[in-house]
Amino acid sequence: MRIHLPSRLKRFVTCFIGARRGATAVEFALVAVPLLGLILGTVELALVIMVTTSLETATETASRMVRTGEFQSSAANTRADFRNLVCNGMSWLQNQCNANLTVHVQVFNDFQTLAANQPLPGNSFLPPPNPPPPTCFAPGQPSDIVLVRVYFTWPLVAPLLTFMDNTGNGRRLISFATAFRNEPFNNNPPGGAAC
Repeated sequence: MRIHLPSRLKRFVTCFIGARRGATAVEFALVAVPLLGLILGTVELALVIMVTTSLETATETASRMVRTGEFQSSAANTRADFRNLVCNGMSWLQNQCNANLTVHVQVFNDFQTLAANQPLPGNSFLPPPNPPPPTCFAPGQPSDIVLVRVYFTWPLVAPLLTFMDNTGNGRRLISFATAFRNEPFNNNPPGGAAC
């Protein structure tokens, strides 16, 4: 059975099928969403890598002051002061650093106990009004074994990168840890305050 179209409709359908104007706009509309998603994902991944690198460098620098005893011997030797040391090393993130950075500094009796210590889980870092994660701050005395852990929550921008969310609230938890034995920076015996 053949369908007969009126001549006007037949001409319109024939012209519509054969038309080439606007093909570029239609093709771009089909490609634009995946292209923008790819660009956003690449930028997001680059930012996470930059934050990770900055956090590592800043933590190593601040931890060196703990290891040599310069931090403990100074007047500014509180948790907030240590957080400021790390944030100063991440100057390009100064506005976000204090609100998103958590520090955990702990003394251990031996490296075996330190190795068995587990990091805080990502779901501990939910935004307010949830309570902050339980942390410790004990930079130790000379010759103490110290573990420094820092956690930074980075808000994800790209909506398609939810697989990078490890806190359950649209943020990526980036952490870094370093362990060392404090140098014998004065005549105090080892055995600093533990948490």
